[in-house]
Amino acid sequence: MLTAINPKLPMRDKNVTREYYINKLGFKQFGSADYEGYLMLEKDQIQIHFFEFKELDPKENYGQVYIRTDNIDSFYQSLVDAKTAIHPNGPLETKPWGQKEFSVLDPDSNLLTFGQSI
Repeated sequence: MLTAINPKLPMRDKNVTREYYINKLGFKQFGSADYEGYLMLEKDQIQIHFFEFKELDPKENYGQVYIRTDNIDSFYQSLVDAKTAIHPNGPLETKPWGQKEFSVLDPDSNLLTFGQSI
């Protein structure tokens, strides 16, 4: 009966988060309402929500999301073309568990790992 999951991640500054996800990852804002301290973004079938946490210390943030894709090479290249920083410990590579993956850190150190089954 479960149909979807929309992770909620912390953000310190709504404008910085919005700019990063839209300009660096290709997301767009979801919905027409602009809620104070809350942000909803989407790309294709993926939706991520953000809640304001101004006191967040990025060095202590363990927010993580694993996002599956069906064309990881093309998506990875689009991020490289947009000059999106790839996590230094998360380059595009094939993992022993049968996934091709890469990772990025957003401005609040939320880790987004993108993966495709091979």
